[in-house]
Amino acid sequence: MKLDVIKLDGGKAGSVDLDEGLFGLEPRADILHRVVRWQRNNAQQGTHKVKTRSETSYSTKKIYRQKGTGGARHGDRNAPIFRKGGIYKGPTPRSHGHDLTKKFRKLGLRHALSAKLKAGELVVIESAELSEAKTSALAKQVKNLGWKRALIIDGAELNENFATAARNLQTVDVLPSVGANVYDILKSDTLVITKAGVEALEARLK
Repeated sequence: MKLDVIKLDGGKAGSVDLDEGLFGLEPRADILHRVVRWQRNNAQQGTHKVKTRSETSYSTKKIYRQKGTGGARHGDRNAPIFRKGGIYKGPTPRSHGHDLTKKFRKLGLRHALSAKLKAGELVVIESAELSEAKTSALAKQVKNLGWKRALIIDGAELNENFATAARNLQTVDVLPSVGANVYDILKSDTLVITKAGVEALEARLK
């Protein structure tokens, strides 16, 4: 399938052939959900922690005698039943990540690209390069193109001036092709891929 290519100034720069196997699939929400869940779970720190009965700072002295009080039998005030006592089976540091095969992750990326094209939110640009690292100039171009929250995917390496200019723009994210991922693609309002990025993604996902 063919898609028009534009320049950063909005001018036309011909067209590009997109691989049907990457951009022409019928997007499946279940596949996208599984890959996004895998990404977010792996990103979760899992550093939550509570104190158990052995870690609270009360005295370990028996609070009253075992028999004859008419009350329940207790050892010390570290028991979970008491205020400020230890927590029973609370969260401890752990990894929330789980495995997902490379084949499935690639499939998820293909469906994410196809979903963006089907929604009309995919733009192909000739290149993401600037002669000067000026944020104001890039911000003006982005505004003129009507991109709200844009993810720009370039080839194997980013243009240093472009990456520096985009760094201070809250609505623009720039990634090399190797960093393209389902979560960031779906989160963006406009997915922008350079011609070099298209070639790199096709080589990566075939």
